[in-house]
Amino acid sequence: MDFIAPTADQILAMRVNAGIDKLAATERFAAATPDVVDAIAEGIGAFAAGEWAPLNRVGDTQGAKCSDGRVSLPDGFATAYRAFVEQGWGSIAGPEAFGGQGLPFTLATCVLETLGAANMAFTLLPILTVGAVEAILHHGSAEQQALYLPRLLSGAWAGTMNLTEPQAGSDVGALRTTATPIETGDHAGKYRIAGTKIFITWGEHDLADNIVHLVLARTPGAPEGSRGISLFIVPKFHVAADGSIGARNDLRVVSIEHKLGIHASPTCVMSFGDNDACIGELVGAENAGLKAMFTMMNSARINVGSQGVQIAERALQQARAYARDRVQSPRAGSGDKAPVPIIEHPDVRRMILKMRALTEGARALLYYTSGQVDRGTLGDAAAQMRAEVLVPMLKAWATDVGCEVTSLGIQVHGGMGFIEDTGAAQHYRDARIAPIYEGTNGIQAADLVTRKLGYEGGGVVQALLADVIAEMDDVPEVAALAKDAAAVAAWMASGDATLDDKLAGSVPFTTMCAVAVTGWQLARQARAGDDPAKLAVTKFFNRTVVPEARGLGAAAMAGAALLYDIDSEALTR
Repeated sequence: MDFIAPTADQILAMRVNAGIDKLAATERFAAATPDVVDAIAEGIGAFAAGEWAPLNRVGDTQGAKCSDGRVSLPDGFATAYRAFVEQGWGSIAGPEAFGGQGLPFTLATCVLETLGAANMAFTLLPILTVGAVEAILHHGSAEQQALYLPRLLSGAWAGTMNLTEPQAGSDVGALRTTATPIETGDHAGKYRIAGTKIFITWGEHDLADNIVHLVLARTPGAPEGSRGISLFIVPKFHVAADGSIGARNDLRVVSIEHKLGIHASPTCVMSFGDNDACIGELVGAENAGLKAMFTMMNSARINVGSQGVQIAERALQQARAYARDRVQSPRAGSGDKAPVPIIEHPDVRRMILKMRALTEGARALLYYTSGQVDRGTLGDAAAQMRAEVLVPMLKAWATDVGCEVTSLGIQVHGGMGFIEDTGAAQHYRDARIAPIYEGTNGIQAADLVTRKLGYEGGGVVQALLADVIAEMDDVPEVAALAKDAAAVAAWMASGDATLDDKLAGSVPFTTMCAVAVTGWQLARQARAGDDPAKLAVTKFFNRTVVPEARGLGAAAMAGAALLYDIDSEALTR
């Protein structure tokens, strides 16, 4: 099946949900004119379809390989990545001072969404580079920015995030990697890095000229826990002051993981300092790594939420093509006993409609979030705070959508969906990682109820839900869900809910909020034009998806005691 970028729906989402025309009315983003927006959306669609989509299946079947400390990719990946670099797709939202195009984050979101729908595993490479750019841009020195940012933005160099360690998992504060100051010699002022990191996405490869590893480590005497972590730039090859590449640094890939999906993305175990000669340079101040880490992870969480949209779009395209072409059985109740395409059967039509409603809804939420990020960049503090509370909703719900839509895609195929040859199973396998990495969806929900629900005494979340309610007076299903979510938020913010109660209800509450905001944004799309298909999809979302989310209210307020009616020994016996 040929991949076709969802360009029209992306442009609609950028205009209606992100408000890109209003962004273009500002001096900062004046270059984002309608013709530029259209050209980028159409251009990346053609590039993704021609260069990256054909590699999706071969990437899954052949995968990345590790041998003798080298990682190799299937044929075609190096050529496609060179084309990505040459055409400047990685520089869309980068600062012009460092070779970027200075366009809104919303347009960069469109680029990554399209690339990821064409090839999710491959697109993790530029996604990780974006995180490295954000960390150095916001926390690096002027010298570090001048040296690293132009090469990362161009894609000539790639970036990674090195957080997780075998003993630490999601508890970053438990990391043991060390960074020892160097006081004399050629590397005076830098640090010797030593330790092991796991789950490092695209940690080693030969597609870029250099790999800029951002590594969390502890300096001597650092405080325990997360307060004592620092961030370091650790390049694969040493870099001279003029940007020229020198000898290889003392770091290596130990192995790559054998995973359920995203086989073309090398997930590496990385060892730093086997010979006590791994050199890194501090980003920001010592013990200030946590702040820089959150900068990286906030960017990554938006882009992982986008991955939910990406893989849902790919599964939807394949399922609807199959449903249109597969002929089987007459339609029930029809006088004509000739077999019909399965899209004519009610349950198959239900599944396709749900896949489409969830995919388009998650896309609307993605671009609404991106638009708020852009407004935050322009100095709108309220928009920045709103983006902060939207991020966990987007990351958690959109990645859950990816899993549900890819599962439905297999179901539409029937038994053929369970056979690897059709390709439907790959989407299901690829999707499953997204609710896990960059903070599991449970961590996203915990972040929402323990930190972000407290912003302005609960006012940021309540203002978001109040906006939904105010604008949805003619969409009673969405308004009612937003009111339910507001009631749960008020209960969680009151003294009646313990911390355990909040955490016990955090996942259903996050889903309620995400679906309410999504229903609002879909309604905006439906009002913006007279597309009968969009109206039908929005109605289906309101009548089927929204009621499911309203049903989560009881679980959100059930409290934690219910979870501990059985002790741990009996529960795990």
